[in-house]
Amino acid sequence: MERARKEELVTELGGVFANTAVVVVAHYSGLTVADMTDLRNRGREAGATVRVAKNRLVKLALQGTDSESITDLFSGPTVMVWSDDPVAAPKVASDFAKENAKLVILGGALGTTVLDVNGVNALASLPSLDELRAKMIALVQTPATRIAGVLQAPGGQMARVLNAYATKSEAA
Repeated sequence: MERARKEELVTELGGVFANTAVVVVAHYSGLTVADMTDLRNRGREAGATVRVAKNRLVKLALQGTDSESITDLFSGPTVMVWSDDPVAAPKVASDFAKENAKLVILGGALGTTVLDVNGVNALASLPSLDELRAKMIALVQTPATRIAGVLQAPGGQMARVLNAYATKSEAA
C-alpha cells in the first residue's frame, strides 16, 4: 500500500472513531472468506460497518479520539465493527460470534467508555433504536385507539336499538 493511501486510510478511520457511537473489536483468525462476507452482509443489513485494517494504521487513527483507550485491543488479526446506533454493531458481532467460535470479541468503545466482552454482550442484548421507536409509537397509539372505540360504542348501540325498533314495527 502506498504512503498516500495509508494517510488517507488513517484520516478516514480517525473520522470513524471520532464520529461513530460504538466500535467493537474482535479477532477473526480462522474465518473463511465466505464467513467474512457473511459478517459484512449482516453488518450492512443492520446499519453497521465491518472492516479489517492494519493495526499500526488503526493505532495512528485512534490518537486524539475519544476511543483512544482501546488501542491495546489491536494486536493480531483484528476486525472492527462500528455503527451510529449504539446497539447495531455489538448485536451483529455478538450474534455472529455465537454462531462462529472463530470470531472472538475482544472489547470496544462506546464514546469514551471502554467496553469489555461483557459490556459488548450487554449492549447486544438491548433493543435497537428502531425497536424502541416502534414500542413508543405502539404505546402512544394504543390509548387513542381505545378512546376511539369507547366513543364509538354508544353511537353503535343507539343505531342497533333504532334498527331493532324499525324492524319490529315493520314485522308488525
